[in-house]
Amino acid sequence: MSEYVDSRFALPEVDAPAGTEVGVILLGLEADRLLAGLGLARLADDPALVTQAVDQARHGVAGFTLSGLVAGGAEHWRSLRRTLEFPARPNPGSHRQEWARAAGRVAAALPDAGPATIAYLTACALRRGDVDELADAPIETEDPFDVLPEVPAG
Repeated sequence: MSEYVDSRFALPEVDAPAGTEVGVILLGLEADRLLAGLGLARLADDPALVTQAVDQARHGVAGFTLSGLVAGGAEHWRSLRRTLEFPARPNPGSHRQEWARAAGRVAAALPDAGPATIAYLTACALRRGDVDELADAPIETEDPFDVLPEVPAG
């Protein structure tokens, strides 16, 4: 009798691409941060810089608002999400394997997209339920996002 092994949290292979590890990190972000990253990726297409800038916006030190980035990302996502519909898989295996498959499909669907755009679109596609819900909701013009919502920013 074989024992079931949950491979979703297995350590990466030594020669695994760095982009896959970026993807695993992005999959852990909230939907607002994914859409904000997608909104910013259109301006600066480097996944690490985009993630850093989103954090700065979230903390109110970037010179632009997180809600503006979320609105831009939501608009971009709504324009592309039908292009990025993937067949559902009942058991995707590890997050890293599913990320690699999905990133390949996104890159093939959008050959002119840069690495940050591909990374954030892949994360949005894999987290479609949360991202669609936020993208389809009215975006607040005031910045309601804060690291700790119960503690006022400032």
